[in-house]
Amino acid sequence: MKQLFNILAVAIVVTTLAACAKNTDEQRAQQMIDAIEQSLEQGDYRAALDSIVILRDRFPKAVDARKRAITLWDDASLMQAEADAARLDSLVNATLDSIEKAPTLLEQNKLRNRRDSLRARYDAAVGLAKIIRDKRNGK
Repeated sequence: MKQLFNILAVAIVVTTLAACAKNTDEQRAQQMIDAIEQSLEQGDYRAALDSIVILRDRFPKAVDARKRAITLWDDASLMQAEADAARLDSLVNATLDSIEKAPTLLEQNKLRNRRDSLRARYDAAVGLAKIIRDKRNGK
């Protein structure tokens, strides 16, 4: 009888510890979610995306945090794509101005190559932002 009591006590302790570990994982994952949201507010999209990857790796059983991380991933990706598109648009315009002012044909051609590269990256950023928006709208 005493042996049955000991087995039952050990089972209760193990179950309690497992439940506490789950809560601890959820709590730690929530702390990471809070830090990710702060990174987004500060405009540090790369850090937010990197942190989401780490969260998914470290806390595979923190279901609520992982669900929130999916939404934050889309938010960070969209914001980063929009910021990249704005930055690249400015660089394209600055390069266009530089082409007109370049003194030699060689320099003009180098700047035209740069312009074309920047435009391709701009188009990719705009396309990515469109895909994310369409995904959100269920298209």
